[in-house]
Amino acid sequence: MPPDGPGDNRDDHGGGGRDAVPPAEPRLRQEYAADRRAAASAEEPAAEEPAAAKEQAAAQQWDESSKESRWMWSEYQRKWPPEERPPTAKPDNPAVNGRVKAECDRVAEREQDKISPPLRAIESQDPDRHLIGFEYRLKGQDRITEKIDGMMKESGFTPEQAVSQVPDAIRYTLEYREARYTQGVLADIARLKDHGFTLDKLKNFWSDEQYKGINSQWIEPGSGQRFEVQFHTRISFEAKQLTHGAYERLRAPQPHKPDKFEQMVLGAFQKKVTAEVPVPPGADSILDYPERRTDVR
Repeated sequence: MPPDGPGDNRDDHGGGGRDAVPPAEPRLRQEYAADRRAAASAEEPAAEEPAAAKEQAAAQQWDESSKESRWMWSEYQRKWPPEERPPTAKPDNPAVNGRVKAECDRVAEREQDKISPPLRAIESQDPDRHLIGFEYRLKGQDRITEKIDGMMKESGFTPEQAVSQVPDAIRYTLEYREARYTQGVLADIARLKDHGFTLDKLKNFWSDEQYKGINSQWIEPGSGQRFEVQFHTRISFEAKQLTHGAYERLRAPQPHKPDKFEQMVLGAFQKKVTAEVPVPPGADSILDYPERRTDVR
């Protein structure tokens, strides 16, 4: 769930107006700054070559191992065909469904007017990463209806209250190069805050055995709309996609939950795929928010 880095401010900070003239720098300071920029630009390609070679090797290794994982998943589906499972019952309450649809329409308006434009602006600030799966940023109404039906039964929420509590009705994924992942995530956290969004939660899963990446939840303060931003590398995102079916199957409600043997197979599959995802340098240093408390004994 995650991304904020030092010194990444929006380009529109004021400073005295269009015609304001900054004080002239001493000649020596200008020359020193120019020399530093030239030296940095000369060193950067050389410094990036080992990292690029390492990423390429990791990508080749992942491409090979993922072929085996895809075969394993096809074997799982052959043994447990999806079509043999009874479909999950859909909530059937016309009055409630109408209120849910009205709320989903409002969510879509907030996404279009208040959230996606700043996300696109943030994306444009760094060419080394990009939003992926942008066309899937809105969760389907059927899936939202299933979620809030459970919330209403468990917590007594109204449809409107339940929809407001769905953290990923709007969701985005930013994908980074491994070598620039940590700096990029931190910088983008700062940019999201600069655009006025409030960080609600951030969870770092890079040390997890079943899933790699960072997931974060944000709030658009004007409307109170929640949305999710995930931070991935190309490999961690592909691993997430590859294990998504297993994840959904393990979360199936009763009476559709898999038996213990199938659960064991699914858990082992997720663990196998996740273990093959390279951890970007420094990714485990990005702290959860709120920070996890450590028991003192």
